[in-house]
Amino acid sequence: MEKIQPSEHLEGGLEVGKPSESAGAEFDYERSKRLNRRLDARIIPLCCWLYLLNFLDRGNIGNARVLNKETGDDLLAKTGMTSNGYALTVTLFSVAYAVFEVPSNWIMKHYVRPSVWLAFLLGCWGVLTLGFAGVQNFATVLALRLFIGLFEAGFFPGIVYLITIWYRHNERAVRIALVVAFCNLAGAFGGAVAYGIGHANRASGLEGFRWLFIVEGIITIASVIPTLFILPDYPARAKFLSASEKSFAEDRLKERGGGYNREHATRKELTETFLNPRMLAHYCAYIANVVTQGSFTFFAPTIVTGLGYESIHAQLLTVPPWVVGFVVAIALSYSADHFNARGLHITVISIVGGLGWLTAGLLPPTSYVQRYGCLCMAAAGAFPAAPSMTNWVTCNTPSLLTIPFAIALHNSCAGIGQIIAQWIWKADEVTQGYPTGNFVCAACNFFVAIVALCLRLWYGRMNKKGERDARGEERVWSY
Repeated sequence: MEKIQPSEHLEGGLEVGKPSESAGAEFDYERSKRLNRRLDARIIPLCCWLYLLNFLDRGNIGNARVLNKETGDDLLAKTGMTSNGYALTVTLFSVAYAVFEVPSNWIMKHYVRPSVWLAFLLGCWGVLTLGFAGVQNFATVLALRLFIGLFEAGFFPGIVYLITIWYRHNERAVRIALVVAFCNLAGAFGGAVAYGIGHANRASGLEGFRWLFIVEGIITIASVIPTLFILPDYPARAKFLSASEKSFAEDRLKERGGGYNREHATRKELTETFLNPRMLAHYCAYIANVVTQGSFTFFAPTIVTGLGYESIHAQLLTVPPWVVGFVVAIALSYSADHFNARGLHITVISIVGGLGWLTAGLLPPTSYVQRYGCLCMAAAGAFPAAPSMTNWVTCNTPSLLTIPFAIALHNSCAGIGQIIAQWIWKADEVTQGYPTGNFVCAACNFFVAIVALCLRLWYGRMNKKGERDARGEERVWSY
């Protein structure tokens, strides 16, 4: 693909990242709110929809695994996959996530406009999902999931980077939360869709899981065109903004980082972003948090089936935990941004989730209703912390130039967390209530709580000492 030339980011004599005539003026909060309303209407609904599709196509294999299992028409039976084969398949999918997220954001920053790159990724995994409907053997499943993971890898960090291009530091978490929360709706929607499609098993000679991939693949492919024509790239290219609005949109991001900047980071800035101890703490905490997310993404129907429900009804009963996660994620992220206290919010909600997993593991396997309630409680700790954790990283990168790489590196840790999640829900523990999965998830949530609290104290100390960033510039560190 052709490299973006500097002239593509110039309009009306204004270069992104350079001071304009309005740079020294007192900040206009009312004007900023008006601009946000316009941006919210154009960016957020589409990003939410696209991430819902991303998550549907990521988690549909979990639905396919048990869909119509009673009649022998599930994915495993029709492709000859074992439980270990399934775990290996989703593991390679997660490996692709971990490896390709940073390169994807690098390409989007330096070579391809966000709308074009995100549409390209969307179209590629949509076609592969559609092709998944024709799988006949384990090898084909393995190969397709690997390539789907490759193209899906850069999508969420790309969306987060797009949000940092347009929104100020204290406006991002709630918007990231709105996007992330749609993975909760995707889980709920995916379960409901799988429930309905499960009743169409063997229609036109196709098993239910094949219809699931056909429907979701077609919807994903159809969303490519709106992505190309509606999603904005950079303020300087935004045709729906006037020249003065473009200038204001860029200037308002300079206080704490954000916006688009073509300047390359130094080796020191990159090293600090990748290896600074506090950044490593962020990344490790996210790995642990994603273990609980991955458990819901790939094993929610399996977990509910283990509570004594048939496969089709298990699809429907996965819906309430996802809805709980959606509501809590929005409320928590708004509060974290409003009070500028991300560390404390992450700590509290992670403790709640940890208690849910722990209690589920300690209860007798036959305490189905109580354990289902614990699953809803665990959902409140699995997904709601993620938006604030992601925004916390964007606010505290060692250099403002490395924000896109920190986002991608942080989210690539999701691949590691998903790999762990895929091996802790053991098929031979179904009659025991999956103790390994429950206790590992509980430990991960409690680990996140401890790290978040320590980072909150760490950033408070950095602010008191007036520590500068990797470029030697003054910073106010968010905690």
